[in-house]
Amino acid sequence: MPVHTNDDHLTAPRHDDPRFVVLGVPVSAVTMAEAVDRIERWAGDGTGRFVCVRDVASLMAIVDNPAISPLHRDAAMIVPDGMPLVWIGKRQGQLVERVCGPDLFEEMLRRSGRTGLNHYFYGGKPGIATKLASQFKNRFPDARVVGASTPPFRDLSETEREETLSAIAASGADVVWIGMSSPKQDVWMWENVHRLSQTLIGVGAAFDFHTGEVRRAPHWMQKNGLEWLFRLLAEPKRLWRRYLVVAPRFVWRVWRERTASEA
Repeated sequence: MPVHTNDDHLTAPRHDDPRFVVLGVPVSAVTMAEAVDRIERWAGDGTGRFVCVRDVASLMAIVDNPAISPLHRDAAMIVPDGMPLVWIGKRQGQLVERVCGPDLFEEMLRRSGRTGLNHYFYGGKPGIATKLASQFKNRFPDARVVGASTPPFRDLSETEREETLSAIAASGADVVWIGMSSPKQDVWMWENVHRLSQTLIGVGAAFDFHTGEVRRAPHWMQKNGLEWLFRLLAEPKRLWRRYLVVAPRFVWRVWRERTASEA
């Protein structure tokens, strides 16, 4: 996985949100409304930014890789997707709520007819980004989707990378939604934000959720921190390690860190 260096990116924009720390990772203490308002305010100022959407699995994936963990310091916002992060923030006295990637995505598209923001979709399985653009246009006729493309499931050549960045830059988009796995999408944003003037937001499986490729948990499970159980039961072979190995290790490390600080 490529490592970011100070020579290949411009100074990241300074974040202006209160933050709390989880296993060394700064997480923005924001509500959904605050996150949406902030992204809308950034539009059109010509500054490239990227936003990380953090749940337990994606946080641990980056914490475990020292070569890429510094990307958090360059993120303009790191929103708490997972309820455990929200609970930790509240315990630290922060006013924070879950900012789930698929919900942030939907809310921004719903408002785009009124705000005038243009959106670009990048990622997903073959054809998913285009299908997603069509579905959002049907749901929200005023939604402003100016482009959609899917990268191949391999590293891009330098020519392909340049073509992708040129297409995004020329699209007139204000916000680029990245639908890859984490940390792949986070590294992609980190590596390319200096080449673009848009806000890049990594929303992972949101493309699959909104096209119906993957079912979401009922709302009551999402609200009570049980979405992980629904996903585990739906895809045990693919997700067992995430929820039965990575998540318990997260709990252990948070408990150990808290116990050490109170000693």
